[in-house]
Amino acid sequence: MRLVTYDAGDGGRAGMLVDGRVVDAWAALGEPHRGSLRELIAHGRIDDLRARIGDTGAPSHPLSAVRLLPPIPDPEKIVCIGLNYAKHAAEGRQEIPESPTIFGKYRNALVADGATVRLPDASRKVDYEAEVAFVVGRRAASVAEADALDFVAGYTLFNDLSARDLQFATPQWMAGKVFDGSAPCGPALVTPDEAGPADAIEIELTLNGERMQGDSTADLIFGIARLVSHLSGLMTLEPGDIVATGTPAGVGGAREPRVWLGDGDELVVSSPTLGRLTTKIAR
Repeated sequence: MRLVTYDAGDGGRAGMLVDGRVVDAWAALGEPHRGSLRELIAHGRIDDLRARIGDTGAPSHPLSAVRLLPPIPDPEKIVCIGLNYAKHAAEGRQEIPESPTIFGKYRNALVADGATVRLPDASRKVDYEAEVAFVVGRRAASVAEADALDFVAGYTLFNDLSARDLQFATPQWMAGKVFDGSAPCGPALVTPDEAGPADAIEIELTLNGERMQGDSTADLIFGIARLVSHLSGLMTLEPGDIVATGTPAGVGGAREPRVWLGDGDELVVSSPTLGRLTTKIAR
């Protein structure tokens, strides 16, 4: 399934994409008073919703008639992993980390497919980072790696926009990672059965039509099951938490000459199974 959060004029609601239409998920479950996709995940209702595909009683809208929001617009946590593709670590002349490098973003960073992101006034060196993100499906604490994929609700596309001059001004990266709109995410949350194997999800990024990044999660240093297990040993992961798994080689800051984002640029992160995430840049 492809799950979304959409706004048809009355605020964000959980929906599922079916044949070019957005079906109200909670109405399909007979509980129209509820609305949140995060709540649907937390209550373990994805399989119940799958059983309702094809029912015609729930309200639906043409996809073109609604506004998509980030799939999870209200996560408790947005956890990001740095230097997690072997080729990306190599292009930055970084040693392969022995443990996942972790930083965070906040809700102000989240924007949906099609959003225009304004570059921060404090930076002149904003970069792109195409990523596969997963969303936690149920509370996870000290999960064994062998069981970890059972805690994944699904996958989505993510762009970890990064102000490199701010990121590397201190030993901590957060300053360059948290500006408004720095986490385009979407368009949908794709359940694992449709996303494909966790170690074979393909991803690429184009900048103004030119391919800049391309790889698959096969190149991850710390795979998705390992990340779930590791992170759940550091903190309790909650349903709806977003974990961005790292970016492949090809970032602008590692190119010669450097490539920094500017007014009018268009970024497209795409995947054969996860869809297309388009972001426009403004100054």
